[in-house]
Amino acid sequence: MNAAGGGGDRPLIAVLGGSGFIGAAVVEALARRPIRLRTVGRRPQPVPADAVAEVEVLCADLTARAGLEAAVTGADTVVHLLMHTAGWREAAGNPAAERVNVGVMRDLVDLLGETRRPPAVVFAGSTSQAGLPERMPLDGSEPDRPTTTYDRQKHTAEQVLKAATAARLVRGVSLRLPTVYGDSPRGRLNGRGVVSTMVRKAFAGEELTLWNDGTVERDLLYVHDAADAFLAGIDHADVLAGRHWLLGTGRGVPLGDVLRTIADLVGARLGRSPVPVVCVPPPDLATATDMHSVVIDSSRFRAATSWRPRVPLHTALRRCVDAFAKNAG
Repeated sequence: MNAAGGGGDRPLIAVLGGSGFIGAAVVEALARRPIRLRTVGRRPQPVPADAVAEVEVLCADLTARAGLEAAVTGADTVVHLLMHTAGWREAAGNPAAERVNVGVMRDLVDLLGETRRPPAVVFAGSTSQAGLPERMPLDGSEPDRPTTTYDRQKHTAEQVLKAATAARLVRGVSLRLPTVYGDSPRGRLNGRGVVSTMVRKAFAGEELTLWNDGTVERDLLYVHDAADAFLAGIDHADVLAGRHWLLGTGRGVPLGDVLRTIADLVGARLGRSPVPVVCVPPPDLATATDMHSVVIDSSRFRAATSWRPRVPLHTALRRCVDAFAKNAG
């Protein structure tokens, strides 16, 4: 624990999933504030260097009610970043996924409903909860038609949070994330998404594979910009409570262009020709959402909070390449 002062009158913010990919970036950003910060995960986490906050590191199984209660006791704000770590493709028919993705939210609002003043809960939802919408960009006004088990579970958890907000048990804010990528606060390349996977393959000299022709677009959000959005959600919880809000850059980038940029950056870093980028048929595990372009209009959230994504795609991709090279070297 980092004792940075008395802290009795400082607000307490608990981050559930603080050891995860997005969680580590949120914890790093919050640690710069004069608050009490409780970061909770299954594994130990280092206290951010030069933390201004009074930081408590807690290891707990949040699917156990006692562990969750210890994590959120006394919290003024809870940031809920948990997801089933086996990945969304394995959520179907997996009780553990249901327990993490939905059960923890049910227990959380039940526990927080016993407090005197409704705490703020800022939840990580997903833009894919909309399913396969008929129009782009998504702006949060389209009907939700989740198609995968993971998206249905995220949607159910969000509805639990909205109902608890309507009942004045909590002040719930759902921030729906697009594809998030990037380097960790400790200068590593984390995450299991397309960017991290392709950077690793490029360094290994392997070809980068695209499903179909590479024209499918994704709205890619740099992880540190996503963390800043969660801080904005905390700061504006009273204005945002009771609704879901979409995060994104507003720009859809063809995945073929992303992979070719990664290949070029890694080639330049290693002083060799870029690895080839090739198109292959999609595997059996691919879903309709994999073949569907996604662009996000986050203007509503921006207008309410003044948040903006600040790091350009090429800069962020170069940081990912540099982070991997540093740790692999």
